[in-house]
Parts: sequence; C-alpha cells; structure tokens
Amino acid sequence: MPGTTINRCSPDKWKQDITQSVDLYNSWFMEFAPKAFRETRLGTAERVEQALKATNNFMSISCEILAEHPEILPILRMSTCPPIARDRLVGLAGVSKTLVKNMEDSSSPRIPPRITRERLIYELKRVCGIIVKMADPDIFVWLNRNDAATDIEISRAATIVADRLCGAWSNPIIRNAQENRQLSAIGDWLQMRKYRHVEGGRFRNMEAGTYSFRTNIPVSISDNDTAQVNIPVDVAIMPIKSNDGELPLLIEAKSAGDFTNVNKRRKEEAQKMIQLKNTYGDDVRFGLFLCGYFDSGYLGYEAAEGIDWVWEHRIDDLTLYGL
Repeated sequence: MPGTTINRCSPDKWKQDITQSVDLYNSWFMEFAPKAFRETRLGTAERVEQALKATNNFMSISCEILAEHPEILPILRMSTCPPIARDRLVGLAGVSKTLVKNMEDSSSPRIPPRITRERLIYELKRVCGIIVKMADPDIFVWLNRNDAATDIEISRAATIVADRLCGAWSNPIIRNAQENRQLSAIGDWLQMRKYRHVEGGRFRNMEAGTYSFRTNIPVSISDNDTAQVNIPVDVAIMPIKSNDGELPLLIEAKSAGDFTNVNKRRKEEAQKMIQLKNTYGDDVRFGLFLCGYFDSGYLGYEAAEGIDWVWEHRIDDLTLYGL
C-alpha cells in the first residue's frame, strides 16, 4: 500500500537477500549469458562480412568508402594489430574526436554535418592510412599475396574481428540481455494480475491497470527552473485501484555482475528521485527492482535517500506497492 516500506527499513534481512540475489544473477549468467553473446557475435560477424565486401576484402580502404559507410569504422579499428581503441585512433591519426564519435554513434553513425568537404577528406585519409598500415596480417592473410581471399578465409577473418568487437562490448551485451529479462519478469507478473501493457505510455495520462516500459518523464532541471528535460524510467505502472490524479508507480530495473560498479553508480537513482520530487512533489513513488551484486553499502545509501526496492527473487513484494 502507499506509504508502506518494503525492504529499506529491514536491514536485518539484507544479508540473506544479497546472497540470494547474487545466486540468482549467477545462475542466469551461466545459463543465458553465453547464448546472448553468441547471438550478438553471429550478427556482428555478418556486419564484418558486409564491411569486407564494401572494402573489397580490405584491399580498397579509402576515404570515399568511409564517407559512404561510416558504420564500418569500429570494425576497422578491431582489424588492426593490435586493435585500436577509439581515443587511440584519434591520437594516432591526429583527427577530430567529433568525427570519430559521430561515425561510431551506435544508433545513427554519420559524418558530422558541419565538417567541410576538404577537412573531411583530409581526416578520413589520415584514418585510412593508420588502418592500412596496421591491418593485422594474421587475420587478413591475403593482403600480402597475389591471389584473392577464399570464402573460408573471409568467414574466419569475420569471426575473429566479431569476437574482438563483442569482447569490447561484452558488458553492454550482458547488461542489455539482463535488463530485457528483468522487464519481461515484471511484465509477466503484471499480466498475471490483469494489467495491460501500453506502448509509449504518457506519464500523466495512464489508465488504471496499465503499464509501460522505458517511459520518458519530463522533469525540471532544478528547484526553481522552468526548463525541463526528459529522463527515462524503466517501468511505469498505474495501479488497478488508483484514484483520479494519482501518479503511476515508477520502477528502475537494476542488475549488477559485481559489487564494485554498483557503488560507483549509486548516486544515479538518488539524483533521479530528487528530480522527480522537485517536479511532481512528494507523492512521487519511485522504487528499484534489483538482481545481482548489491551490497549493504549500496542498499544503505539508497535507503538513506528514501528509495525502496523489490528483490527479483521475491518479486511478489510488488504487491506491497498496492499493485
């Protein structure tokens, strides 16, 4: 029920819950993380093969090709010996960090719109020079011989580069898979209780008995600032028995594969809570859905900030939110 505390006021139970949460995360990791990684690697290998095709199997790396296919730059970085980090490429080539960052934008790789044509050609030529000079001859074995690459050699090279890329992305791959699983668990729990999922639910206009994922909520930047920004919240739920004008319950799904990172990130939730309350008042209900390595230091910090949580291994505690 509203006003009821769930876990933050029961520190005597934290130790046992931490152990169970770690066990749950580890069980999931051992069973599903390799599958998530393999699926990503398979898709990445296909992208690498496309990059090989666009560059004539790395025989024709040019500024024109990079301008037309900026998305292949991360693949080229992982094709050198040794692989080149993004900032290292900027330093080695002596090019703009903005150029490289735009070309490697995960959602929309592009050439910066304001760069002049002359500057673009100059910088892309320098990038190509580094890639060509450092291309790994043990992967692209055909580069120093007269005959063309075989299909087997191309497939093998694509897999090796894909492994390098996925190694660099391994934490985000696992984190995204775990977040999707957590949201699915909440969705299944709600649907068993006759809640209905809505796409792109509006925070202030949600119907009773509905929920949405990754909802953007406008908040004020500071106490006395009229300017607003959108912050994403993983789950917004309007209880079936909600009253007119009631705000939905907001839940942030959090998972962690080690104790170190959570204590580096623990202020994120507190900041989000402050922004929500500054904008919508003390009636805002914001909680966490935890799975993994969350120690007493993290829990104590969130509790002190007035933030409560539900453990995934005790998901039925969601009923205490009045759901």
